[in-house]
Amino acid sequence: MSDDFFPEEGDLVVCTVKSVRNFGAFVELEEYPNKEGFIHVAEIATGWVKRMSDYVRDGQRIVCKVMKIEKSKGHIDLSLKKVNAHQKREKIQDWKNEQKAVKLIEIVSERLDITVEEFRKKHSPKIMEEFGGHYIAFEEAAAEGQLPKKFKGKWTEEFVKVAQENVTISMARIDGVIEITCNGPEGIEEIKKALMAAENLTSGDAQVTIQYLGAPKYRIIVQEEEFKAAEELIRKAANKAISEIEKVGGAGKFERGS
Repeated sequence: MSDDFFPEEGDLVVCTVKSVRNFGAFVELEEYPNKEGFIHVAEIATGWVKRMSDYVRDGQRIVCKVMKIEKSKGHIDLSLKKVNAHQKREKIQDWKNEQKAVKLIEIVSERLDITVEEFRKKHSPKIMEEFGGHYIAFEEAAAEGQLPKKFKGKWTEEFVKVAQENVTISMARIDGVIEITCNGPEGIEEIKKALMAAENLTSGDAQVTIQYLGAPKYRIIVQEEEFKAAEELIRKAANKAISEIEKVGGAGKFERGS
């Protein structure tokens, strides 16, 4: 990943605490090389923070929300208090999966006789756009025995082989993209509520996850024991989000993944 690559405002990022002060904490962003961020004491926790050590400590791994970015100065302002427990668990798991994907990409690159950097430059942007993460792409390749038809070339064959050799699929996993809009001063909050209503359909082993792709698009990911049940749940989740946003004058449409 290029040193010039920054997260987007609103993104959740995995951080390691480097230095704690009375006025805030300096952290290193694990997913963005050579990028550091700052959490002001007001963004550490709700209410008065008497002791910073009650919330963060040197070397601790945490999940923060990106509040503001000044690329020219290299400043990244973060919030710890705006990340709930569910978001933290999901983000940490995604990050761990991406660490697994690093090893798999190394294998694919070696078989293609190219460097990891070459692979990422050629293929990662499309993979991230389609799946939102490399490991998710490996999971789908392992489950389906192929990548979507839009991905072409010899590299896809090696990618699928590596996925099937190294990724164990214990549950059915499917995804789709929902476009959801709502005008007005409370539009963003209404969209959040609608998406949360869909995500709250998670129950037991059945899991619904929403990923931000770039307004107005969001990815809905469902994991279930069987593909038929997963198909039913993803439709239910999409319909839930759309019906909730329509109640407040918004609109939405859903497209099942390839």
